[in-house]
Amino acid sequence: MRVLRRGDGGPAVAEVRSTLAALGLLPPVTGPAEQVLFDPLMEGAIRAFQQQRGLITDGLVGPATYRALRDATHQLGGRPLAYMVSAPITGDDVLTLQERLLELGYDAGRPNGVFVGQTEAALRNFQRDYGLTVDGICGPETVRALRQLSPRARGGRPVLLREQERVRRSGPRLRGKRIVIDPGHGGADTGIVAGDVTEAALMWDLASRLEGRMVATGMEALLSRGPDQCPDESERARFANDAGADLVLSLHTDANSSPHAQGVASFHFGTGNGATSTLGEAMAGLIQRELAKRTGLRDCGTHPKTWDVLRLTRCPAVRIEIGYLSNAEDRARLVDPAFRDVVAEGIVVAVKRLYLLGENDQPTGTFSFADVMAHELLARG
Repeated sequence: MRVLRRGDGGPAVAEVRSTLAALGLLPPVTGPAEQVLFDPLMEGAIRAFQQQRGLITDGLVGPATYRALRDATHQLGGRPLAYMVSAPITGDDVLTLQERLLELGYDAGRPNGVFVGQTEAALRNFQRDYGLTVDGICGPETVRALRQLSPRARGGRPVLLREQERVRRSGPRLRGKRIVIDPGHGGADTGIVAGDVTEAALMWDLASRLEGRMVATGMEALLSRGPDQCPDESERARFANDAGADLVLSLHTDANSSPHAQGVASFHFGTGNGATSTLGEAMAGLIQRELAKRTGLRDCGTHPKTWDVLRLTRCPAVRIEIGYLSNAEDRARLVDPAFRDVVAEGIVVAVKRLYLLGENDQPTGTFSFADVMAHELLARG
């Protein structure tokens, strides 16, 4: 689909405007579809919706925003839900189903609104336990049972203990951990450009430095793309899932219309309404603290987002925005190879901290790569 923006008109704009009206963000649409315009009021509604959904708040209707708008129109019970291998069903009804199953103690996986095999397995277990037809389809009978049995007390993080237990069982050693390193952009998509410096080239170099350090510790590091490739986010997530990755680290830099914007920020899957990747959130926090401490970049914090590379991966995923190429100070740091070495070391240390679970740890910024290697050698002994 083409990207819709302020000033556009026609049936595609009318469809989006009708969806926004159904969600209570705009008044109902009136007049012929051909005459409906993407006006400032509609742009404001799009921005509000994007902010609610953890999307980039740009006021444009691109593929991600259109998908989220479509998903928002589905409510549990409005259609049957089942596992479709080639084209998984997505929507708010799937998210509600996942949340209900988790509240009832069934491991439906991360509540991300995508009906995957783990969701089907949890649904079948629920149907079996409650004497329903065990078909893995969420139809009227199953919806009624879910509504009758849903706990009165909601909230908390039912996925947290399961995720923590998986990390605990995997042990503190890095050897054998499979990490997908995802350098942003690539190929014809250079990402942000500042003079002769491109985001794609910088992140490819950083990914290579990070890969070398991870391999040295015994981790299996996989790159999501080659230097001349640019898979979309869903393809990158599929690569990580097919590889059985333990973590995904997506590397980017940022830019802003203001030359004063600067700093480092980290992002994990989260809707902003409670659904989150608990380990992704923990990993983002560890990376953010290490990089802010080691590099001196402004600490722009960690944030939940629903970008596909975060939402569609089955393992914890973190996207790191390292500096602003539009800022002269950040740009001077980023083009320095020694600085990229510092960033790579900080990320490796943060990964090690995740698997240590707070045991035998050291203060932020003081754990060196040599310390990591020494710990790995000691653990082998």
